[in-house]
Amino acid sequence: MRVTTIGDLLLDVIVRLEGPLAPGDDRMAETSTGPGGQAANVAAWAAALGADARFVGRVGDDAAGMLVLRGLRDRGVEHCGPVAGRTGTVVSIAAGGDRTMASDRGTAPELSPRDLQAAWFDCDVLHVSGYSLLREPIASAVDEAARHARGFGARVSADVSACTLVDDPFRARLARLAPDLVFATEREREAVGELATRWVLKRGARGLTVDGADHAALEVEVVDTTGAGDALAAGFLVGGAELGVATAARCCARMGSMP
Repeated sequence: MRVTTIGDLLLDVIVRLEGPLAPGDDRMAETSTGPGGQAANVAAWAAALGADARFVGRVGDDAAGMLVLRGLRDRGVEHCGPVAGRTGTVVSIAAGGDRTMASDRGTAPELSPRDLQAAWFDCDVLHVSGYSLLREPIASAVDEAARHARGFGARVSADVSACTLVDDPFRARLARLAPDLVFATEREREAVGELATRWVLKRGARGLTVDGADHAALEVEVVDTTGAGDALAAGFLVGGAELGVATAARCCARMGSMP
């Protein structure tokens, strides 16, 4: 199977706290750094599951960009797109099995239609990060990517990404994309509203729901939930619902958003 994703490749900084933050004071923590970003995460998990995986996106030509590109390639993912500008960073604070994120997308939203080559989208499925529908020119690049992918007979999937970011321009862009499949939490689906698509509802510790059927999450000692939804999406795209929940569990059992 050939999976292409479009969106972000960022530097992930994950902070696992031993207790709640103490304003104005210190708190012991375990930290890790490495490649992340929703689209890149899905590509990395797809590759780990045996798919041919390609990530399309703009990455900075700074030290962080070189680090995350090497990490992505080491996981068997091909990168296509410009290397220029400043690499974005996501800080994920994990505490009690949950996580809070602060995101700087850097140069990623500057990907434009003229940066793309049609051959990059010769795949079975194109997966679009919802963050790519928030701003131009990357939103127009997504439209162009979908046109190329459908020309090769590919399906198009999307992830809503965050309910707090859904506004009328986002809804209009998502409707224009007309994805065959959309991954969303229950709150994200509610924020999007009516959309003619196949929904995969990501329900965290309750697993996922698709086509009216619930698929329970696997029992796992949760270390860090960063990237679990991306792992679920990759598993679903490669092998369906059962592989989706199994891959999400695999992600939660370790620190970091990539395999």
